[in-house]
Amino acid sequence: MTKKFLIITFLSMVACSAFAGGLLTNTNQSAHFLRNPALDASTEIDAVYTNPAGLIFLTDGFHLSLSNQSAFQTRTIVSTFEGYKYADVNNGSTTKLFKGEASAPLIPSFQFAYKKGKYAFSTSFAVTGGGGKATFNEGLSSFESQVAKTPISLNASGVPTTGYSLQSYMEGSQFIFGWQINGSYKINDNFSGALGMRLNIVSSKYEGYLRNMKFTVGGNNLTVNQLYSTLSASAATTATNLGALPATYTIGQLVTAGYLTTDKATSLSKGLGKDVTAMTVAQVQAGYTATAASYSAAANTNQDKELNCSQTGWGVTPIIGIDYHINNLNLAAKYEFRTALNIQNDTKVNTTGVAAYDDGVNTPQDIPALLTLGAEYKLSEKWKVSGGYHHFFDSEAKMANNKQQYINGGVNEYLLGSEYQLTDMFLISAGGQITRTGVTDAYQTDMSYSLNSYSIGFGGAIKITPDLRLNLSYFFTNYDKWTKVSTNYNGTTLAGTDVYNRTNKVFGIGLEYKF
Repeated sequence: MTKKFLIITFLSMVACSAFAGGLLTNTNQSAHFLRNPALDASTEIDAVYTNPAGLIFLTDGFHLSLSNQSAFQTRTIVSTFEGYKYADVNNGSTTKLFKGEASAPLIPSFQFAYKKGKYAFSTSFAVTGGGGKATFNEGLSSFESQVAKTPISLNASGVPTTGYSLQSYMEGSQFIFGWQINGSYKINDNFSGALGMRLNIVSSKYEGYLRNMKFTVGGNNLTVNQLYSTLSASAATTATNLGALPATYTIGQLVTAGYLTTDKATSLSKGLGKDVTAMTVAQVQAGYTATAASYSAAANTNQDKELNCSQTGWGVTPIIGIDYHINNLNLAAKYEFRTALNIQNDTKVNTTGVAAYDDGVNTPQDIPALLTLGAEYKLSEKWKVSGGYHHFFDSEAKMANNKQQYINGGVNEYLLGSEYQLTDMFLISAGGQITRTGVTDAYQTDMSYSLNSYSIGFGGAIKITPDLRLNLSYFFTNYDKWTKVSTNYNGTTLAGTDVYNRTNKVFGIGLEYKF
């Protein structure tokens, strides 16, 4: 039973990404993005990340952007499973809510560029993946369901069980820090190109436990060890009692001869989980003796599970970009190559039985290739509109347990935005992003799931001096629920359903300075 209690096979995906972007990529690298996410053809300082080829249209000199984002997210999984009616806190309901909260109040980033004539050199530092800490104070259904199925199994074997309780907790944090450098060149009056690279450094930590499991059996509240001891003693007693019967007789013959009642034969069958009427008494006795030994061994084993694992790794992303500018129209494209990346465990505690979290183990966690296309058009000196498209090649990026095989292509994003200069001092902007995930039902688990969504961002900028601008922004995401129905819920061999959802909101503040 509790040997199946795994802290999580895919725990490394639990940390909620608090950003826009693909499964493992953050595209919001500045406060400017939050108020207008369609920046793929930008020619401002934020283009260090979004469109490095467009930096060639900056004024000569130094340009600096400093931003901080505060991100807050919740994950909710509404799980329906027959065993949850036995949970002491669930009031007999088969549906239970598992909620995780992620917060990252301080997410700083900077972008810096120097432009001189036909050349521009730039660099940036930001959280390019992950970016939050998710806490599930009541754990997740993926391992509580292993506890919840026990009362069902015990009742089926003739052991009257009416409830269970446990302490379950999980917390995960994941950050991918990215340092990027670019070189941009103006080929002619309309066309420019850029080459760059990003160093990605992974820093993650996961802690979780499953403790103090208890089951209400026959009106008694028993720990797992007490339960196993009780079951072992009961099986041993049954084996002893069977020793007083004719060993070569079948149970069916003994019922016919009146040695056993039909109810007793049914009880023996439940205890072994098989029809014993055609078995000899010696065979049934041996089955109960083996069962008693198995329960006795389990009673002397610590059933609590715990994990404390940190993971680190690094990889390099090559980047190319082009920009075409004519009159009031600017067009841009950027391609980020797949980043081969492995993470290595530094494990302090792992009593889960999952070898993937043993100290020193390496796991693939590639960052997928990314294609972005953008357009920006000035309707007037004060008003411009923009659009963009992102495609993440997730199905070609290696993941733990080859999970990429459950992705049809990858994530697609569609972006629109607009900015209007109210006065020389004040600017307002707004934009939106539609995200369509490419994952399949087999990809979705309560540890790692991806949902279709739409996001809206808005805010403004204040020109404090001719060279200094303040950005203020807000960005939120609405997600579509995903319902997954399973006939073998979390490996329990029983039916169950999960409904996945989440919320996301991000506040941004930033300064842009040119000198």
